[in-house]
Amino acid sequence: MSPWPRPTIVARFRNPEYTGENRCLPCTATNLVIAVVVSALLGYVTLEVDAGRGVAWGVTGGSFLVSVAAISLRGYLVPGTPALTKRYFPALVLDLFGKGEAEGVAAEPVDASVDVEAVLLDTHAIEPRPHGDLGLTDEFETALFEQIETERANDTGREALGAIVGVDAETLEFESFGDGAFVAVSGSGQVGRWESRAAFLADAAAGRLLPDRYDGWEDADPAARGAILGGLRLFLERCPACDGSVRFGQEVVESCCRTHDVVAVTCEDCDARLFEVEVTEGMLADEPEPAV
Repeated sequence: MSPWPRPTIVARFRNPEYTGENRCLPCTATNLVIAVVVSALLGYVTLEVDAGRGVAWGVTGGSFLVSVAAISLRGYLVPGTPALTKRYFPALVLDLFGKGEAEGVAAEPVDASVDVEAVLLDTHAIEPRPHGDLGLTDEFETALFEQIETERANDTGREALGAIVGVDAETLEFESFGDGAFVAVSGSGQVGRWESRAAFLADAAAGRLLPDRYDGWEDADPAARGAILGGLRLFLERCPACDGSVRFGQEVVESCCRTHDVVAVTCEDCDARLFEVEVTEGMLADEPEPAV
């Protein structure tokens, strides 16, 4: 006789989208509060119908245990909880649970002390195009993708970031998230974020080329270097990972608790995200008014 397939039954009710590593703390906390309130109300109603204190405590405890089991297996008790927390939880509460930004979103480093566009123009990495936009110069694009090929062939690892961003490689720690994205931290500070292997390859290659072109590279701190490298990725027209075409546009990024607009550069072939930054009110204010 085969043993009772308890793991199979449990797995049948488990919802991996909202449990385990994907569990949302705001959603869990909200549902636990609801479970306490509902269980207490059921116990109170049981007392009101003269069922006895012992029965009331049994109903309260049983209701709470069933609710906790549901939250444990499903991630939530009340259907639609992710939408409710997204809509009604204030940003301050989400920040307390580490939900200050959508999960998986890699915010580009911002450093107001460096004019990224001016640096890239001065180093002849980018140039004005006839239609008014900016783009990579032919010479720099050729050199960049030759270096990217080298980085790919050498299977350059994350440890190379130490030399690129200007920190001791032995102090670097990495935290992976999403699909190939990772964060680099040195000491108590974040060095940078990369949305994909493709984004890392682009920065690794550019980080080898720019020191010979930009006199201020050695004096630039990690945040400034990260801003320059991230800004350069905006002008890529091919994917560093697969050589596919890339698209630039505004997209909606959604997690269980947040929804916001981002400006993103994404490979159309392998779907690697090369650049992503949240759209702010200031960015929208800078957009030109549509012609009437």
